[in-house]
Amino acid sequence: MAILDKIYYVDRSDVLPGRLDDAKAAMRDLAAFVDVVEPQLLAYHFYVDEPTATMTLVAVHPDAASLELHMELGGPKFRAFVPLIRMRSIDVYGSVGPSLRDRLRAKAALLGGATVTVHSRVAGFTR
Repeated sequence: MAILDKIYYVDRSDVLPGRLDDAKAAMRDLAAFVDVVEPQLLAYHFYVDEPTATMTLVAVHPDAASLELHMELGGPKFRAFVPLIRMRSIDVYGSVGPSLRDRLRAKAALLGGATVTVHSRVAGFTR
């Protein structure tokens, strides 16, 4: 596995008023599910800024195929978030193909119409 193949995924959402506890429960449920069914994932973390009720998900995939698998396996679980959040943005750092971009746009639309931005690596290194 080449270091350059890694995909860094970050999404941000506003938790709807009065739904923070429910959103936290959904985060824990999804993280536990992903932990069991996606052992290839390198990192998968939810964060919450409670004063602004902002939820952030940070995931590190070993490659684009891992993110594709996550979209397939996690798709039904994402629906649990529909009454809880409004997604603001999805940022993907790394190289992903057109079909995966389409799946990311569909997820963004399902969860509130977020923007999807794919960032291409220009320079840098990972140790």
